[in-house]
Amino acid sequence: MSVKIKELVENETDVTVEELAERLNLEIINKGSGIVHMATFNVSRPGLQFAGYYEHFSQERVQIVGEMETSYLLNMKPEERKKACDKFCQYDFPCLVITTVLEPIKELVEGAVKYNRVLLRSKLRTTAFVNELSIYLNELLAPTITIHGVLVDLYGVGVLLVGHSSVGKSESALELIQRGHRLVADDAVCLKRVNDRLVGSAPVKIRHLMEIRGLGIIDVEKMYGSGSVRQTKMVDFVACLEDWNEEKQYDRLGDETHTYNILDIDMPEYIIPVRPGRNVASILEAAARNFRAKLLGYNVMDELMFRAILENKN
Repeated sequence: MSVKIKELVENETDVTVEELAERLNLEIINKGSGIVHMATFNVSRPGLQFAGYYEHFSQERVQIVGEMETSYLLNMKPEERKKACDKFCQYDFPCLVITTVLEPIKELVEGAVKYNRVLLRSKLRTTAFVNELSIYLNELLAPTITIHGVLVDLYGVGVLLVGHSSVGKSESALELIQRGHRLVADDAVCLKRVNDRLVGSAPVKIRHLMEIRGLGIIDVEKMYGSGSVRQTKMVDFVACLEDWNEEKQYDRLGDETHTYNILDIDMPEYIIPVRPGRNVASILEAAARNFRAKLLGYNVMDELMFRAILENKN
C-alpha cells in the first residue's frame, strides 16, 4: 500500500544566518543577505576556483575554505589574490565557511562585503566541520510529507497508525497513553526521510494535542505528564486500522508480509481489523513486542515449525 500524502515539501529551504550560526556554532563575519538558501546535501572546497578554473563549479553548494585553500591564497601575489577572491565572490553561493579558526583573508572578506555574500567561521577543523554540516543538511533537506495518522512510541518501537477517519486511531492511542506509552503526533504526522529511515513528529501548532470525538481537544502533556509525550520518533512499522470485513481473509498465522510505502521506503505493515469487542490497544502492544522479538532473532513461525517437526519425530 502507498501512503496518501496531504502535503509534500521539496527538499530545498531557506535558513537565516543567525539560525545557521547558532546550530553549527559559527562566528558571523559578514551577514550578507541574511538568508542562506540550502538546495543540496553536498559541499564544495573551492581550491580550483581560486586557481581560476570555474568549469562545472557547483555554486549551489556551501563553500568551505580550510588550511589548504587559505595557504594557496596566501602564497599568491596580493594583486592576484584580490582578483581571485573578487571573482569567486561574484558567484551566488549559499555561504562561505572558513574552518580551523583561521584568520579570514582580507581580500576574501572584502569580496564578501562587496557582493553581499554570507561569510562565517568555524572553530572545528575542516573534516570535523564537514561531518557536522553533512548531518545538519541531511536533516534540513530531508524529503518531508505530512500524512493523516497517529504516531506513538510503544516499548521504544515507533508505530504509525493509519486508516480512514473515525476508525479509532486517536481512541486507541489514548488508551495506550493511559497504559504508559508515549504520543508523538495525532491527526497530522510530519515524516522526514533521513538516511533511509522515517522520522516522525507533530506540527508545532498541534504538538501534544489530541482530538477525541465526543470530548474535543485534550492536552496530553498537561493531563498525563511530560513522560507521556515525545518530540520525535523513528517509525518502525505501520498499523493500518480498518473496519472488519467478513468477506476478507486476515492473517491468522503471522506468515504474511505487507508493506506500506512512504517516501519510497517500504515499511512493515500490519492490517488490523476493528470491530466492537476487539481491544486494539492490546493488539498494538502485542505487535510492538512481536516486532522487538523479531529484531532479536526470534520468529514464532520458526518456533511453530520446530515444534511440529519434533512432534512428527516422536
